[in-house]
Amino acid sequence: MTKNTKINVVLLLLVAALAVLPLALGLGEGKEEPFAGADAQAEAAITELKPDYEPWFSPLYEPPSGEIESALFALQAALGAGVLAYYFGVRKGRRQGLAQADATGGPAGHAES
Repeated sequence: MTKNTKINVVLLLLVAALAVLPLALGLGEGKEEPFAGADAQAEAAITELKPDYEPWFSPLYEPPSGEIESALFALQAALGAGVLAYYFGVRKGRRQGLAQADATGGPAGHAES
C-alpha cells in the first residue's frame, strides 16, 4: 500500500468512527430530539436563562417539519460540496493541462503564469 492509500484508509476509518460512535454509545438518549442542531439547543438555553427574550429577526421561511428542515440543510451541504469539488477539479485539470503542455513543448505563445 502506498503512503497516500494508508492515509486515506485511516481518514475514512476516523470519519466512520465519528459517525458510528455517538449512536453506539447512546449519546443523546433520553432527550426529546436527541440529535437536534446547535440552533435548537441554543434557543433552549436562551429561553431557560432569559424567558422574556425576543429574537431580533425571524426566519424568511420556516419549514413545516424538522425532517424538511434537515433535508434542506443536507441539500445545502451537498450543493456546497459539489461547488468545492468542481472548483478543485477544474484547478487540478488546469494544472495537469499546463504540465502536459510544458512536457510536449506547449503551443506557440504559451505564457507562464
